[in-house]
Amino acid sequence: MTTTDLIIIGAGPGGYHAAEYAAKSGLQVVIIEKEEVGGTCLNRGCIPTKTYVHSATFVEARERMVTVVPQLRQGVEGILSHPNITLVRGTASFVDSGTVCCDAIATHETFTAKNIIIATGSETKWLPITGCDDSRVVDSTGLLNFETLPKRLAIIGAGVIGMEFASVFQRFGSEVTIIEYLKECLPALDSDIAKRLRKLLEKRGITFKMKTAVENIADIDADIVLMATGRKPRVQEDFAKAGIVYDDRKGITVNDNFETTVKGIYAIGDVNGRQMLAHAAEMQARRVVNHILGKADGIRFDIMPAAIFTEPEAACVGPSEDQLKEQGIDYQCKKSFWRANGKAQAMGETEGMLKLFSDTASGRILGCHAYGAHAADIVQEVSVLMCKNTTLAELYDMTHIHPTLSEILISPTN
Repeated sequence: MTTTDLIIIGAGPGGYHAAEYAAKSGLQVVIIEKEEVGGTCLNRGCIPTKTYVHSATFVEARERMVTVVPQLRQGVEGILSHPNITLVRGTASFVDSGTVCCDAIATHETFTAKNIIIATGSETKWLPITGCDDSRVVDSTGLLNFETLPKRLAIIGAGVIGMEFASVFQRFGSEVTIIEYLKECLPALDSDIAKRLRKLLEKRGITFKMKTAVENIADIDADIVLMATGRKPRVQEDFAKAGIVYDDRKGITVNDNFETTVKGIYAIGDVNGRQMLAHAAEMQARRVVNHILGKADGIRFDIMPAAIFTEPEAACVGPSEDQLKEQGIDYQCKKSFWRANGKAQAMGETEGMLKLFSDTASGRILGCHAYGAHAADIVQEVSVLMCKNTTLAELYDMTHIHPTLSEILISPTN
């Protein structure tokens, strides 16, 4: 049995960031990973899909993906080569609340530590639809593994995964249909913004079937059917051996320091089901290591920006206008349009709209939802301002370079 300061299960964004930060802070770390380091995001999610987004053709996308992903994976392995980090390849399972065993090829190792971080990520959430075992049905990983461009692609779900793949494959030349149960796409996005983005993608040739439930895969006329109905936390039965409280659908129960119901055991990233974003996992990792070290921090988990890399992209931070109304908050909404921005005109990227919300009484910025070229970069600026409780008046006093897209923030049309 090997004793260490910290055991981490999973080497995805949360896991390897926790390992790096803890190691640089002087802790001895054992990190266990049964697959490739980098997790779903690097190997089967965020990074592969972005190579598709930024490629002109399907063939180019395939070529870039098989180059970029291994290169970045090698970078993560470099991070985990720190002298205070031991990377163990194999499947981890709890023996008790302080002991984890790892079954690798021809070996069986046991580790013990006062602090353990679970960072096992998430997996595809398959809907119980008749015919799901049809060979045409794939998840995002399966679609990325295809070596030929499907002529007709049907996508079940108009969330982030579905919309990104729809945008990309339509541009590559596939005939794309999205089937969505809800009345609008991208439910986390302001409905006004989401509707405008959907209408734009419709004009480009994507067919949307909203408020439609799929009862049988056989009813779908397509060469490939992508199941894009979200992801669920990847939990394990052995968590119970450590006394950890978890739910198969909602994930592991944690407090604001991401500590589970068992002292010294933490859960970060998708497995706790709170904010299923790679950058959220990274910040949760930092909070946990700070908690272990007894250090305070000012991380604002109530302010979590997100982006959807369609073409054009969309992004948001804070509540939408729909949510502000539901909460009865007295707010102001300032709207800006890409067509009124000089840089957007020069780029030929005039399609886009931004909504900036502020508290009526104090002027404090409450949120921002947008779609348009580089919307994620603009929303990121708002996220930073919100972390410092910036007001609308203070934003307008901040000089922005001309000509830039960021001027959209300080040039409302109302």
